Amino acid sequence: HTEFRSAQLARLADPSLPEPALSDPSDDAVRDAIENNQLKLLRERGGDMMIFSPRASAMQHHVPDPHVARQWAQVNNDLIHRVVGLFPQHFIGVAQLPQTPGGSLDDSVAELRRCVEQLGFVGANLSPDPSGGHWTSPPMTDPYWFPIYEALVELDVPAMIHVSASCNPSFHALGAHYINADTSVFMQLIEGDLFTRFPTLRFVIPHGGGAVPYHWGRYRGLADRLGRPPLHEHLMNNVFFDTCVYHLPGIRLLHEVIDTDNILFASEMIGAVRGIDPETGHHWDDTKRYIDQLGLTEHDQRKIFELNTRRVYPRLDAQL
Repeated sequence: HTEFRSAQLARLADPSLPEPALSDPSDDAVRDAIENNQLKLLRERGGDMMIFSPRASAMQHHVPDPHVARQWAQVNNDLIHRVVGLFPQHFIGVAQLPQTPGGSLDDSVAELRRCVEQLGFVGANLSPDPSGGHWTSPPMTDPYWFPIYEALVELDVPAMIHVSASCNPSFHALGAHYINADTSVFMQLIEGDLFTRFPTLRFVIPHGGGAVPYHWGRYRGLADRLGRPPLHEHLMNNVFFDTCVYHLPGIRLLHEVIDTDNILFASEMIGAVRGIDPETGHHWDDTKRYIDQLGLTEHDQRKIFELNTRRVYPRLDAQL
C-alpha cells in the first residue's frame, strides 16, 4: 500500500513512469497487520469496536493533482472496507476524501456517497486546510464547503475535522498543525452562523478540542463581544470533542468544562503519541484509564464510552 503511494508521487514528478498498480495483499497479510496492531491494543485496553479511519498524516491533501487524490482516497477507503469485512465485530469505516488545495469538492462528495452508500461507512474525515499548514482555503463557514455539508446532512453522517501533513516548517504536524486546526475551526464556527443553515450537521473536533476547553472563558467572551449567542446554543448541539488527551489533568479539565453529552471516547491507536509515560508507567494514549479515574456516574461513563457516539454516528448505531 505504501509502495503504491510512493509510485504515485514518483509518477507526478516524472510523468514518463507507468501508471502505478496496487498489488493485492492476501487476507492473511491484512489480518496479521491488524491483529498485531490496532486489534491487539483494542483488546488489551478493554474496547469492543473501533471507528477506523485513514492515517491522518498520510491523507496528504496538499498534493494538488485531482486524479491522484481521487485514486489515493479510493484505495485507502477500499482497504478500510476490507478490514471491516474481515473484522466486522471490531471495526467500522470512516472515509478519506480526495481534497486538494483550492480544488472542487465534487470528487469529495462522490467519494463520500460511495463510502456511505456502498461500503457502509459511518462518517468522514474533513480537512479544513488541504494546503498543509498554509491555510489557503476559506473558513469552514464559507459557501465553498456547502456541497460537502449538504451531502453529510443528507446521508446523516458526521465529519471529523482533521488536517493532514504539515508542509509549513513552522508547524510541527502532530504538536502544532493538528491543534492549530482544531482551535482555528472552532473560532471560525463562533464567527459564523453555519448551524442555522445546517441544523443537523455534526462535527467532531479531535484532540479534546485543541486549545478550546483550556480557553473556554476566552471563547465565551469572544462570542459575547462579537454578538454571537452563548456557545451552548450557538455550537454545542452540533460540535463534539473526543478524548485524545494524553494526561489525566487534561481529561479532568475536558470533563469539567465541556458537557458530558459533547464528549466522545477516543484514543488514536496507533497515532501520534506512542510509548509509555515514564511518570505513570502506562501508555500515553490509554485514555480509558484516565476516564476511569474521573469518578463519573455509571450513566455518564456509558455516555462517553458508547451512547454519545451512537447519537453522533447514527449509521453506526443502526448497524450495531
